[in-house]
Amino acid sequence: MAHSLSAKKRIRQNETHRARNRARKDLIKEQIKGFTAAITSGKADKAETALRTTVSRLDKVAAKGTIHKNAAARKRSRLTKRLNALRAGGSSVNKGTAAAKA
Repeated sequence: MAHSLSAKKRIRQNETHRARNRARKDLIKEQIKGFTAAITSGKADKAETALRTTVSRLDKVAAKGTIHKNAAARKRSRLTKRLNALRAGGSSVNKGTAAAKA
């Protein structure tokens, strides 16, 4: 247990930041689930709008420092690759990379 006032304040701040970061990450996960559902349904236009909102959310969360900017860029790249595969009519629309390589 913290004894000094500054340590107690830091504990309070960490709880607030942790809750905020978890909420932001949960929003990203929900957005990606919506995008994945649009991809699996095969609707490219719906998937494109979902991708746009997901990428926007990823960039905002990365700008706030919740996730690293390279992690956001990596997720953006992988999601865009899946949309491009759907547009091309490819069968590698699956989420797993092993299925895409095979």
